[in-house]
Amino acid sequence: MHARLIHRFLQCLLVAFCLVVTLFATDLRAADDLRAMINALGGGSFQESQKQVEALAKTGDPKIVPALEALSEGDLYQRKADGTVFIVKPAGSNFKLTDALTGDAAGEEAKAALEKVKVNNGLRRVIRAALGGLTLMSPDAGVRLQAASTILRTPSADALEGLDAALAAETDGTVKAVLEKALAASVLVSDRPVDEKKAAIATVVQTGGRDSLSLLSGALLSADESLRPDIEVGIKKIEDQLALWAAGQNIWYGLSLGSVLLLAAIGLAITFGVMGIINMAHGEMVMLGAYTTFVVQQIIRDSYPALFDWSLAIALPLAFLVTGAVGLVMERGIIRFLYGRPLETLLATWGVSLILQQAVRSIFGPTNQEVGNPSWMSGAFDLGGLTITWNRMWIIVFSLAVFGFLLFLLKKTPMGLQMRAVTQNRRMASSMGIRTPWVDALTFALGSGIAGIAGVALSQIDNVSPNLGQGYIIDSFMVVVFGGVGNLWGTLVGAFTLGILNKVLEPYAGAVLGKILVLVLIILFIQKRPRGLFALKGRAVEA
Repeated sequence: MHARLIHRFLQCLLVAFCLVVTLFATDLRAADDLRAMINALGGGSFQESQKQVEALAKTGDPKIVPALEALSEGDLYQRKADGTVFIVKPAGSNFKLTDALTGDAAGEEAKAALEKVKVNNGLRRVIRAALGGLTLMSPDAGVRLQAASTILRTPSADALEGLDAALAAETDGTVKAVLEKALAASVLVSDRPVDEKKAAIATVVQTGGRDSLSLLSGALLSADESLRPDIEVGIKKIEDQLALWAAGQNIWYGLSLGSVLLLAAIGLAITFGVMGIINMAHGEMVMLGAYTTFVVQQIIRDSYPALFDWSLAIALPLAFLVTGAVGLVMERGIIRFLYGRPLETLLATWGVSLILQQAVRSIFGPTNQEVGNPSWMSGAFDLGGLTITWNRMWIIVFSLAVFGFLLFLLKKTPMGLQMRAVTQNRRMASSMGIRTPWVDALTFALGSGIAGIAGVALSQIDNVSPNLGQGYIIDSFMVVVFGGVGNLWGTLVGAFTLGILNKVLEPYAGAVLGKILVLVLIILFIQKRPRGLFALKGRAVEA
């Protein structure tokens, strides 16, 4: 009995051993076949290489991916002595060899002993299709998604077989959705039946976007007559969608421009409203804030590079203090002697702006200075058909935060109460014991400080140069006058209205004519409402 059990056990062991040996031998033969196919890539014509790439793709073996990638990049060479193909990298006067199948190091070889496997654009297209099919079956969902997206952008009839297999095996919902779109795009450029192409057209139209529009436009040129109506309707539908998204993108650009105008004008709204001062040096306060950011970033780059992402947080209070101090000195040293004389004030502040510009040129030079974006303000993301950049989005958020802070300051603090009192009736405020000269000084310093932190934000989207402020001073005055002098809500509405109006007119009238039209519209509006959108109320104001 025991002998019989031992005998059966030995038989099972022998069968298992034979099976392992057979599988090992099969793997060796498969590896030898793959190696022979890879070696066959060298020495033939481009047409032969294309057929060989297609044959490799049909094996479905992911081991061939590095060899195909190297071929596409021009890094695949064949050894003249024995015809073996390697992936190579330069190593001085020699080439460093890597086994094209296993990825193992294979030593070095003289450059003269190797011949490059030639590749052209047609072969690269075949390689891309083959790689797409191979990576579609990757265990990594991210790799599969990238492969499906690549095929969606460059559809090919050669990818249909791989897409069908990948779609049948796919379990990830996101990847499956992209695979369906890629399959539809590839069906459209294939010789599949008309019914399948009609279904593919519907899927491509549902996908939308410029790539789909280009695909349908190309397909229309050689389409069957029965497909032309569907394609033409699809093209029209996508064009309408793109027009709507383009209008939405222009509105986003307008909001972005409006936030910039709000930052540049909000400090001016305070000084102009409370003091009635036409401050032509306001743009230079913006410029000083931008240069403060530059100096902070230079110090951080040289001494504390790990803190670079915090550079703007450090620059904001410093810019406020620097420009606020400059504004305080200007008011105490020049402007307080010129109250009631607007023309002299305008000329004096214009002279100060020239002095500040020349001082910056002398210290930093006339050229643009590099101010970097922190990592959290870099890049962009897509929202439907819109492209949203992080720096513009954060500037919109920042401008609204500054607006909220100033609104709180004016409505909920003693200083804000005094500023509003002086704005509405200066004589009455003075008779009530408010020290109007110091309110003027602190107001001018506050407006200049706000302009400085506006410069910190603008340094992320504009060139930091001595002329930075000149591009915003006229627009700032337009915003203040249009919204209502001294009214923060008017400044907010005016800034975003003018920003959106500018960007909506630009595609039709051009940038220069668009600005002229905006100026004409503001002049006509001021003829009807001289005090702007939101006029201040008060006996002195209305007098």
